[in-house]
Amino acid sequence: MRTRNTGRSHRAARRAALAAVVLASLSLAPTATAADDPPQGPSGDSFYQPPAPLPPGVSGDVIWWRELPPALNARTYLVLYRSRSATGEPIAVTGRVMVPTAPWSGPGERPIVSVASGTRGVGDDCAPSKFQPDYERPLIDPMLQRGWAVAITDYEGLGTPGGHTYVVGRSEGRSVLDAARAAIRLPVAGLSERAPVALSGYSQGGGGAAWAGELAPDYAPELNVVGIAAGGTPADLPAVSRKLDGGVGFGFMLMTAYGFDSAYPELDLRSFLNDRGREVYETEQDACVDAVARHAFQHISDFTTSDPMDDPRWQARLAENELGRARPIAPVYLFHGTDDELIPRDQAEALRDRYCSAGQSVTWRTFPGEHVSTMVAAAPSVTEFLAARFDGEDPESDC
Repeated sequence: MRTRNTGRSHRAARRAALAAVVLASLSLAPTATAADDPPQGPSGDSFYQPPAPLPPGVSGDVIWWRELPPALNARTYLVLYRSRSATGEPIAVTGRVMVPTAPWSGPGERPIVSVASGTRGVGDDCAPSKFQPDYERPLIDPMLQRGWAVAITDYEGLGTPGGHTYVVGRSEGRSVLDAARAAIRLPVAGLSERAPVALSGYSQGGGGAAWAGELAPDYAPELNVVGIAAGGTPADLPAVSRKLDGGVGFGFMLMTAYGFDSAYPELDLRSFLNDRGREVYETEQDACVDAVARHAFQHISDFTTSDPMDDPRWQARLAENELGRARPIAPVYLFHGTDDELIPRDQAEALRDRYCSAGQSVTWRTFPGEHVSTMVAAAPSVTEFLAARFDGEDPESDC
């Protein structure tokens, strides 16, 4: 009995040791677990407050996400993702990822359009993911109806901490590219890193999409960008400012000043302001786009002791954010209203000519009408242009 018990004890010990070795080897093996995925984020405004410091990662990584109620026959997700500021510092940006509920039936992987939003304002409550109604549905709905996934950035400082860097191109372009990366890296979206990607936007978004196209070769070379659609594009901000000063859209010029001041603190906008300017500056930090109407036909001289546009620091930063200094990564569709009262058509034509000179294919179209109506009139042509790029067709170039 004693010997038999001893044998059983030895066999049990050997089995225990073997089990321990197997468990140890399994614990050392790399495995994919739910903990490897970004966590579901908090609800309400807390979603827009990123953890400090930011968790380790690279631009485009999803920090956290939440599923929103379905919209336009698409699963919709609110995401907080890593990006970089106007000056290249790591930041967190929010946005939405929309994936049609119907399975993708086209060839290859489901395409992705990263949409650069048009003007919503400079306050946190104006963030595109919060702003309702969404006036850009004429551009976005047809994309979802085609079965494409859509990523829509909130940009730097809209909803998230810090001021919104309104029309600061380098910031906007990074946010647009990182929104596409975030869509691909969001596990529940089911999108592929091999998916063809397009960049699209109008007005402020036209600048954001064009900037993303120029930055992509160096900033996001792994993205398979096949086309860029940019309309009503503010390519030359000094030229746009001259148009707005004293015009119906002067309020957009004020927001541009706020945006550059937020992006580049050394510009010190307050030092240029008179008493009226300081009052407006303090009371309109949360202004949405509807605030523009109350500044119609005003002038920069109404708010300043001296014009910031004459200051070398402002001139340098504005020049740094002028489009057309680099060749975009993919064929471009540029369009503009013939009677645009906000964004001069000639500076958009100059952008077309610079892209042509750089050797990129450019399709150029004009539409009768002013700024807002052009977005609606051009929407079908945007969808057709991007569809042709996703199908691998050669674009029609007007160079």
